[in-house]
Amino acid sequence: MESKNKLFYGDNLENLQKYIKDETVDLCYIDPPFNSKRNYNQIYNNIGKEDKAQAQAFTDTWLWNTIANEGFEQIITNKNGVFTAQSINLIFGLEKVLGKGSLMAYLISMTLRIAEIYRVLKPTGCFYLHCDPTASHYLKLIVDAIFCAQGGDFLNEIVWHYNTGGKGKTTFLRKHDIIFWYSKSKTYIFNRDLVAVPRTVGTAHLRQGIDENGREYYEDYSPRKSGKQYRWYVDQGLTPMDVWTDIQAINPVAKERLGYPTQKPEALLERIIQASSNEGDVVLDIYCGCGTTISVAEKLKRNWIGIDITYQSISLIMKRLEDSFGRNVLEKERFTLTGVPRDMASAVALANKEDDRVRKEFEKWFVLSFSENRAIINEKKGGDGGIDGIAFVLDYKDETEIEEDLKQIFFSVKSNKTLSTNVIRDLYGTMQREKAVKGYLLTLYPMPNLKKEANRYGNYQNIMFKSGISPKIEVISVEELFAGEKMRLSTHEFSVLKKAKIKHDEASGKMFNA
Repeated sequence: MESKNKLFYGDNLENLQKYIKDETVDLCYIDPPFNSKRNYNQIYNNIGKEDKAQAQAFTDTWLWNTIANEGFEQIITNKNGVFTAQSINLIFGLEKVLGKGSLMAYLISMTLRIAEIYRVLKPTGCFYLHCDPTASHYLKLIVDAIFCAQGGDFLNEIVWHYNTGGKGKTTFLRKHDIIFWYSKSKTYIFNRDLVAVPRTVGTAHLRQGIDENGREYYEDYSPRKSGKQYRWYVDQGLTPMDVWTDIQAINPVAKERLGYPTQKPEALLERIIQASSNEGDVVLDIYCGCGTTISVAEKLKRNWIGIDITYQSISLIMKRLEDSFGRNVLEKERFTLTGVPRDMASAVALANKEDDRVRKEFEKWFVLSFSENRAIINEKKGGDGGIDGIAFVLDYKDETEIEEDLKQIFFSVKSNKTLSTNVIRDLYGTMQREKAVKGYLLTLYPMPNLKKEANRYGNYQNIMFKSGISPKIEVISVEELFAGEKMRLSTHEFSVLKKAKIKHDEASGKMFNA
């Protein structure tokens, strides 16, 4: 029996086209990168040089490159027949105005994916696009040209207002996001009663009463008004307005915070999912990030499909689901994971991807899979000493065995077919400099020469927990990973992971600068 919940690791456009059938999704919510971390005029006028190293999946910078050029051609030639005449003319016209720069590349990327979202939505399906004011006006044109041109409808521009965030000294404070709500047809789901908010009684001209069915109500009895008086029932609540001020962004100490930079509160997704889907419906998020949409869909008894291009997100989502709902939520009868390497050939393919957006994905997948999501990916660019991931264990600070401390474990990943023993010496040198207690060299191919060299560097034993002795440096290949090899350290030592993450974030600017 095919599992109802699916998580795809890889490019969302490819997975949409390959795996998601026409008219199979009831609700789609996306929170894509906002393209907002560049000067607005610089984006619009294409001033300045683009930095290729910035074109990563977790940055809000976009480049006009081969991918953007191919996407432009796909839209103009109506590849796969998913683009309307309006969307083709829109992209053609915008290119004349904006030129082939970062903003145009962003809009092409979004057009390709929104056209596929329209395709997979059921006739009664709804689409919510979460964005910020930087490019919301362009994005609305794109969605209009795809949805409204084919009988769909623009239903609301929702302003999500929150109080958290930075302070403004040269502009008014920027404290809101935009959420566009569209339906694929004139018939759509809106569960008004499930998302109603409590009414407040704020006028002396309202009279309270109980009707013949025992329902509490208020009615207007103003002597200035004549005719039928308006009555409203307390249990009906009030339809939320299109400015949402009752849901705040996640604050730094919130229990649901996972450390993901663009994490949205569960309350926000609860309102959207309850409003526009029913139990058993299929909810899709093609930029699922840390998995808020998926987690809320699971809690509300919806089926779900998630896609993300980074293994960090995939591993975080799986851990979040397991922590929230138990390990059985990931059993194969209920859940399918697609795109993650399962054999040597797929691991080699991931290691050799040329797309700049995923050039570090092999390292991330290997580190997180081997550590069972206990490691933290080292995002520092340059001067990192070849360290791709860091884990922490609790041990005594020194031989006095009095003060406890978080000790670092380093991971270095290599995909070369052959390596000299210098890589072991380099790893050990970085460990000594940064006072790491253990290191793992993770290799795509088996390296007997490196295993032999690693044996020369002694052992590590956790004194605090009296855990077993293990080599100070271990060499692990992908074949060993597939055979079941995992990082072998006492699990209770990782109860400090959240504390370690905070410490790592605070220290990240100081690490590996030598």
